[in-house]
Amino acid sequence: MRLLKTIQQSIAGVTAKVMTSIALFVFLFLPLNTHAAGLLIADGGFGGVLEIREHDVKVTINNGIAVTDVTQVFLNTENRQVEALYTFPVPRGASVANFSMWINGKEMIGEVVEKNRAREIYDSYKQKRQDPGLLEQVDYKTFEMRIFPINAGAEQKVRITYYQELDMDHDRGAYVYPLATVTRSGIDANTTGRFAINVDVKSAISITDIESPSHGDAFAMARHSENYWVASLETSGGSLASDVVLNYGISRPISGMDLITSHQTGEDGYFCMTITAGKELAETDGGMDYVFVLDVSGSMANDGKLIVSKNALEAFIDEIGEKDRFEVMTFNVSPDILFRELKSVSGAHREAARIFMAGRKARGGTELVPAMTAAYKYGDPDRPLNVVILSDGMTEQKERRILLQMIQARPENVRVFCIGIGNEVNRPLLEQMAEDSGGLAAFISGGDDFKRAARGFQRKLMRPVATDLRIDVDGVTVYDVEPSVLPGLFHGSPIRIYGRYSGSGEGRIHFSGNIQGVAMTRSASLIFPENDPTNPEIERMWAWKRVDQLLKQAARTGSRDQVLDEIIRLGEKYSIVTEYTSFLVLENDAEYQRWRIERRNARRISGEREARANRQVELDLIKKRAAADIGPRDSAKDFRLAEQAPAANSRNMTPSGNPSLREPDHGQSRDLNFGSGPVGPLFVGVAFWLRRRKMKKQTSLI
Repeated sequence: MRLLKTIQQSIAGVTAKVMTSIALFVFLFLPLNTHAAGLLIADGGFGGVLEIREHDVKVTINNGIAVTDVTQVFLNTENRQVEALYTFPVPRGASVANFSMWINGKEMIGEVVEKNRAREIYDSYKQKRQDPGLLEQVDYKTFEMRIFPINAGAEQKVRITYYQELDMDHDRGAYVYPLATVTRSGIDANTTGRFAINVDVKSAISITDIESPSHGDAFAMARHSENYWVASLETSGGSLASDVVLNYGISRPISGMDLITSHQTGEDGYFCMTITAGKELAETDGGMDYVFVLDVSGSMANDGKLIVSKNALEAFIDEIGEKDRFEVMTFNVSPDILFRELKSVSGAHREAARIFMAGRKARGGTELVPAMTAAYKYGDPDRPLNVVILSDGMTEQKERRILLQMIQARPENVRVFCIGIGNEVNRPLLEQMAEDSGGLAAFISGGDDFKRAARGFQRKLMRPVATDLRIDVDGVTVYDVEPSVLPGLFHGSPIRIYGRYSGSGEGRIHFSGNIQGVAMTRSASLIFPENDPTNPEIERMWAWKRVDQLLKQAARTGSRDQVLDEIIRLGEKYSIVTEYTSFLVLENDAEYQRWRIERRNARRISGEREARANRQVELDLIKKRAAADIGPRDSAKDFRLAEQAPAANSRNMTPSGNPSLREPDHGQSRDLNFGSGPVGPLFVGVAFWLRRRKMKKQTSLI
């Protein structure tokens, strides 16, 4: 969706509201002349800009996994044959799942090939002036798409699909469509073409509302059931100027586990298990210490990143509690420290921090190691220390391995939280630093709500964190689990676990860990089906997560030699674009056969589109059911609709194994009970113990 959008189209915002939300950032248009996040240009040294005549986007969010399908029609307005080069930023956590071109009126689906081989094949066709297409990942944040030839005055239709796991922040996630990112400078982003975007949001957990903090009420919103909402926008003209933020909220009152699966005949299954901490977790008793580390290097001057950082940091300081202490330091080539000791949260100290930050300017290089070394010195063995880094992560490559080693060698009670600012941000580094320390990484767009982000961040830290987590499964065989080492469970930040399974039937899930030193073990039963064609997207998500973990493993050792073959194998088998694999579109099936390229992706796309079409049938029935409640009541007509579409919470399966008409989550949602009956959800016993301990402390002070 954002892949191709970031060129020249117009968008506005969104309305409704969100109680606990997943933030999904889509597309935007403002009445300004500006540079687009992605650009379609005529390559070959001649310059020139191609025009987008049509831009149609379909987004489906299914239990936190977003599938974005973008179709665009390009027009060559020049009087010569051109090669189109389209550059666009990589959405955070996205995996490109398909690249198609229309050749001779027929859609040709691309296949993933090892990168160097794909480029050689593409170049060989260019010499013959035939129709190839190539989509490559340039680095961790940028894709390039090449199409050749587009004849003078001719149109070219393309389609890109990508999958993305949405982040959660206290039941509010952040999915940014990075329109503010500039991939190439000096090109105007105005467009006159049609732009349409439709977003279906589905969840096994009730959706409370939808809103756009960045664009207000420009989107039309519709609630069709408590588990299904729609957002829609259609416009023409304008220019791309900044990120669009679309939030949807979900309500999870108690901790629990959700499971969705994919199992095709003849091979082992795939699963995605989500563990969510509910509202029953108690807050921590004592205060915490914070060292806020603000990046003021030269790269923070771009796109107003330093201004965003200062606003976000000010909001964070306003949210910390009376028992907390804090320090503020800035860094570029060396750290600059405000207090040189931890200070209580008072009005005077907050004001001193504001004055200190106001005088900082973005300049110089980026050396984070000295700042991290200084931050560790504030550690107190009797209190948790949270080192909060606000940065774009654009440090020297040679420093990355040293930083990861420093994370491993941190004091025992120190966690590192990384807040990525803007869209030009080194996401892999910031995520890995936080992950390796038991902390979290979050990313703030210029269009985001700083106060909301600060409150969500604070809530995570003020709730007990389950650490040393372990999952074991009886009844079915589970393997190749990603991540292999589970991160800590924060309040409002669920853990998603992907894996493979063999066998089928009831699986007994054993979940163990500790909360503030209190051992915890819970169990739940979930069904791993023998056949489940409803969620094929999670197969690629599992493979993408595995590739991501292999790259992180290589970053810790400083060498990718040991993981390259496996990354390429996974990329080709599951059709994933990486730094080492690319999408290649050829003119017809015979050309794929000539190059001995197996049509894996064509088969996979066929199954995925069929599953989405089946889900759409169910969604349309839910819409009809919702429409029956609008206007005067017709009891007979309503009865016939109810006959066609069963109740919202039905999850029955037809004898054929296909899903019957029901709410479109296709997943299982379980509160983590233990024992033979509904004794209680996950963490309730621990939460009760923590509250009791707090009451005893208060009594002892009387």
